[in-house]
Amino acid sequence: MPGFIKPQLTTLRSKAPQQAGYLHEIKYDGYRVQLHINRGSKKAFTRNGLNWTKRFSLIAGAFDIPGQAIIDGEVVVVHEGRTNFSELQAELARGDQDRLLYYAFDLLWLDGQDFRKRPQVERKAMLQGLFNAYQLEPPVLLSEHVEGDGRQLLEHAAKLNYEGIVSKRADAPYRSERTEVWLKVKTVQRGTFPVVGFVKDPTGVAALYLGKQEGKDLVYMAKVGTGWSRTTSSQIRKALDTVVSPKAKLTKPIRKPKATWVEPKFYANVEYRDITSEGLLRASSFKALSKK
Repeated sequence: MPGFIKPQLTTLRSKAPQQAGYLHEIKYDGYRVQLHINRGSKKAFTRNGLNWTKRFSLIAGAFDIPGQAIIDGEVVVVHEGRTNFSELQAELARGDQDRLLYYAFDLLWLDGQDFRKRPQVERKAMLQGLFNAYQLEPPVLLSEHVEGDGRQLLEHAAKLNYEGIVSKRADAPYRSERTEVWLKVKTVQRGTFPVVGFVKDPTGVAALYLGKQEGKDLVYMAKVGTGWSRTTSSQIRKALDTVVSPKAKLTKPIRKPKATWVEPKFYANVEYRDITSEGLLRASSFKALSKK
């Protein structure tokens, strides 16, 4: 039985494959973890080969099979119906494991047999057979997949605020590198938020501070610092200079020493991946500025 196997990685694409020959899975927002089961001995490795068995001991223990297996998957925490990386980090920081789940999506080794050269669809079928044969239950789960047009699953993923999907060539072997046969397509969410402040740069803005209206309260939402050209940055600065305020208009002030505060008269249209458990935008990018 081999030691840690360098994982296969995905290649980012803007569109999901629509042709036949792919298995499409939900992309989980968590930690990539490789489980090694060897006749009672169980280990958990991160994507970089670090031994995190103590942190994931409940998950490793739940993979209760008598022989050998190497399984590839993702450790997650489900919060408000979807996987949430911030909640996972908080759980690990506390040293807790009660909320951790493991979605298994590939089988690399089983009872003396190296499965890496076998087709993806065969490896997935063998993994499902393993779950059925030993009646494996949470915190370990099988990552389900669908076949056919990946665009439909991506649309459903977007509606449910999932991070995206991973599309895998059904006939491909497992390769320990970044490949074109595993494609990830991210969902993108879009929203419009009042600009409450900005950080200057010599000709424009280096970042915008955004808020959100919650009833009568204006609360801090995020900082966005990407998505504009030099020309657009200069235009944003000219607009915001007309509404500069001596103090922040947020209901609950925050400390931002570099901020120039403004009246919330302009709105930023941004794309973002999701909203963290702290209520902040994650992976946001500026698209346009409009006036109230």
